[in-house]
Amino acid sequence: MECVLQGIIETQHLEALEILLRGLCGVSKERVRVHELCLKNVPNLGVVSSEVRLLCDLTAPTPTWTVRHVGGAMRGAGAEQLSVLVRTITESKASSNVLRFFNILGYKIDHEILKVGFAFHFQRGAHITVTVTSANKMPKLHAIDEAVPVTPGIQLVEITAPAAPENYNEVVSSLTSFCEYLAPLLHLSKPGVSTGIVPTAAAAAAALMSNSGSKPLIG
Repeated sequence: MECVLQGIIETQHLEALEILLRGLCGVSKERVRVHELCLKNVPNLGVVSSEVRLLCDLTAPTPTWTVRHVGGAMRGAGAEQLSVLVRTITESKASSNVLRFFNILGYKIDHEILKVGFAFHFQRGAHITVTVTSANKMPKLHAIDEAVPVTPGIQLVEITAPAAPENYNEVVSSLTSFCEYLAPLLHLSKPGVSTGIVPTAAAAAAALMSNSGSKPLIG
């Protein structure tokens, strides 16, 4: 299972967000450059359509592939009351011929994007990952070097943490607690629920930039 929240931030405030995250997380950022292909199968009679994502990490000396399937969100009255989306997820490492393998299974490329940005991985009651990326589309298939931003000037912020049926409440609590520190710059919500940009983000970013030489926000 995975707990997740998302938000958006203007590119002009990225440096301030990085300063804040560096102080909160106590670790260095990692570069993100991922080629993501969304595959869908053509449903036959009686077969339900399904979707998988192939992720190619381009930051490694030799690009590495991961197969990712995102399942449905937790349902019920309890889930509706949670401020964090809890969903099932399956991931597996794969070889470089994974696309050909899924093509043989009947999957076709629905769309592809290039995600570029940075991430922080740290432990804070749960193993939390904060990923800040721009989504870039390609004018033709696999033309990574020609990718252009889908939403110029806007970055996606995604905060995730792995969970299990027996501990997701604790993970949700840890994620919610951490995200409160990002409130000056970000509105965070469940995926698919757009809350827009914080009106006072510019003032908060300016304050963070002016204090960037101070000690970490959390010891």
